[in-house]
Amino acid sequence: MSAKAIDAGVGIGHVHLKVANLERALAFYCGVLGFELVVRMGDSAAFVSAGGYHHHIGLNTWESAGGPPPAPGTTGLYHLAILYPTRVTLADALKRLVEAGVPLDGASDHGVSEALYLRDPDGNGVELYWDRPRAEWPKDATGNLKMYTRALDVRTLLAEAE
Repeated sequence: MSAKAIDAGVGIGHVHLKVANLERALAFYCGVLGFELVVRMGDSAAFVSAGGYHHHIGLNTWESAGGPPPAPGTTGLYHLAILYPTRVTLADALKRLVEAGVPLDGASDHGVSEALYLRDPDGNGVELYWDRPRAEWPKDATGNLKMYTRALDVRTLLAEAE
């Protein structure tokens, strides 16, 4: 194992999800969350993005058409995380979820970020979050990062939606 750290410029570009029903997945990712459909390949795959990127999320039924969600207690994706640029844009996402009747599994303040947790129509975990500015991240007495998990006041967050 290499002791050298990965380059700081490395990022995660997209996630590709197996879904049971492409229309249902598109209704959630485009209709509720507001992603834009970039490319569709019939009833087998679609690629969606924010801001004209080639794709942030790939959706496909290649191995999963009509399939059930992953069983609890099995390995696989815990959740995908979608980063919003500001607290106001996260508030807008919460408003969209409320209006669509999508329930939350949880809502947390981690000190460095605020996050909403939910399931997509295929049972995939989804985290919607925004990062606080680094200067506001909590630190201990020696200057080390001190993350935590506290309940997020979703009513206050929702009030920020424009």
